[in-house]
Amino acid sequence: MPGGRLTQQERQQIALGLADGLAYAEIARRLDRPTSTITREVMRNGGPTGYRADVAHRATERRVQRRRQAAPRGSRTLPQAHGRDAEAVRAYEELLVSVFTQSGMPAMMSRVMACLTITDEGSLTASELVQHLQVSPASVSKAVAFLDGQGFVRRERDERRRERYVVDDDVWYESMMASARAMAQVVETTRQGVGVLGPGTPAAVRLENVARFLDYVSESTARAAQQARDVLHAAPAKSSTGSTEPGSES
Repeated sequence: MPGGRLTQQERQQIALGLADGLAYAEIARRLDRPTSTITREVMRNGGPTGYRADVAHRATERRVQRRRQAAPRGSRTLPQAHGRDAEAVRAYEELLVSVFTQSGMPAMMSRVMACLTITDEGSLTASELVQHLQVSPASVSKAVAFLDGQGFVRRERDERRRERYVVDDDVWYESMMASARAMAQVVETTRQGVGVLGPGTPAAVRLENVARFLDYVSESTARAAQQARDVLHAAPAKSSTGSTEPGSES
């Protein structure tokens, strides 16, 4: 199986495969590459509908150049435990960044979120993020403020009084609840517009339809998030035989 970076010709084959509707696994098989390599390549360069071979090739060259320029400044990889392959972890981190970005999260926020997510501790200090990502403290501060506001991270102080940024098991629950609250605010605002524009007018009807739709989605999101959290966090209880049964109350 060939190694190393993808060539421009291989990227052209990926673009052709995507245009033909081939799955990542099939494209990987034709190029004799791991499926993860193709997935990462596509997701970090526009996704399956936006992938362009020449654009992807130039972007990769720029990333390589930036990495070479940053290396002398003392960049480092987060310590790897449990016998992990450092290069594989780095590649996965880049893939996770790409997926977060494709979902709509801004680039720097995606990098910080990915970095925090793959740490065993689930937390890092600002200086650790700055050193790992090779960005300015201001960039980290701005990214954390955004993620905190969206419910993705929380802040806490460690024993040395340093502020740490934390992701935990409730991160997606908190994020979904924040999203539900934001939608509820949009619902309230659109319904105010109905009175301003006049009930029954085309614009008011449009706003009312938006409000009804988002109201339903907001309530469903909050309810589903709470139910999932309750099920996944339910404490196991002892059965009549003395064993434990997940999801049962004691």
